[in-house]
Amino acid sequence: MKHRISVADQTFKQQVEFCAFPVADFDHRAHIRLAYIYLVEYNTVAALNRVRRTLTALLKHAGIDPVQKYHETLTKAWILAVRHFMENTADAQSAEDFIAKNPVVLDSKIMMRHYSAKVLFSDLARQSFVQPDLEPIPVHDA
Repeated sequence: MKHRISVADQTFKQQVEFCAFPVADFDHRAHIRLAYIYLVEYNTVAALNRVRRTLTALLKHAGIDPVQKYHETLTKAWILAVRHFMENTADAQSAEDFIAKNPVVLDSKIMMRHYSAKVLFSDLARQSFVQPDLEPIPVHDA
């Protein structure tokens, strides 16, 4: 498996890390892109820690309380999902290439296959990772 990031991916990552990316433009696709970039560079645990730190910093910079906006279960679940699709994709030359090869990752409602709304949208799930109550998310050790 050879996954790469492009110069555009590096620029995007730097913009987000330096809080120069507009929070209003940080949509689901941007979340997937950032997850992919960090998963190319780091193992799953380190990538999750990077995403968590980067997103909370971006929110704080924009004057948004991370406690109100950041969702730990969704963040970790999407990291696990992106890792799963990376493991099942021969290679990708960039985040955009990865997304083109795995368009299902753009379906932000896919987590509803794994979680009931009651569990996923609970305060507990927002604050800490909660295991799926409907269908497990495949976990890869990479």
